[in-house]
Amino acid sequence: MMNDSVLSIIYHSSFIINMLILSLDTSTTVCSVALHKDGVLLGCHELYTERTSAAMLTTLISNVVQQTGHELNQLNAVAVAKGPGSYTGLRIGVSTAKGLCFALDKPLLAINTLAALAAQVRSYFPTDYVLCPMIDARRMEVYCALYTTEGEEIKPTWAQIIDDNSFNEWLIQSPVVFFGDGAAKCRALLGEQTNAIFPDVNVVPSARTVGQLATHAFSENQFENLATFEPFYLKDFMTTQPKKAVL
Repeated sequence: MMNDSVLSIIYHSSFIINMLILSLDTSTTVCSVALHKDGVLLGCHELYTERTSAAMLTTLISNVVQQTGHELNQLNAVAVAKGPGSYTGLRIGVSTAKGLCFALDKPLLAINTLAALAAQVRSYFPTDYVLCPMIDARRMEVYCALYTTEGEEIKPTWAQIIDDNSFNEWLIQSPVVFFGDGAAKCRALLGEQTNAIFPDVNVVPSARTVGQLATHAFSENQFENLATFEPFYLKDFMTTQPKKAVL
């Protein structure tokens, strides 16, 4: 097994042609797998489901790799959406990605789910717009971040409880585009503001854009430590206490 420093030297010292990256995104209710060659999408399978399972993900991986005429041992890296998102979904995605990397002796790349979400829409808006991808959290809370349409991070990922004053400091400066499955709860409170933009299109996380960003991350040697890497939960996992039985 090659350690991280050796991997970095190898990939930094040589340009890989026909670079294959397998990408996984299980951070929300969409379970998706994509295969990219030199940044070009070869195949993608997406499954819309309320709960992701390891069996579902394994099947999608097998289908994408085989249907594009490749084998797992041809991969140069595995990328995964690291979060934020569903606790269970993230655990499944990251565990599967790490398992593949250990078994195949390949490096791991981790992409912020919100950054990949923003990458889907940034070419559709002018450069003076701010992009705010949102993932639904509990009650009136969302996970969000702010990006320029060039992909530059304006404000890193944080958990926001939505109220009438949310995002005011950015809305008074420029148009802000809110999208993702957390945008609906924000629209009810901010939809009347002039600079608040809510596209009438369903934008969901996808391994398609995880793979695009992972290609750049690969070229920058942004590999994760397989032994210590954990999903980006943003918040501690909350459980519901079981109710006591009434005798």
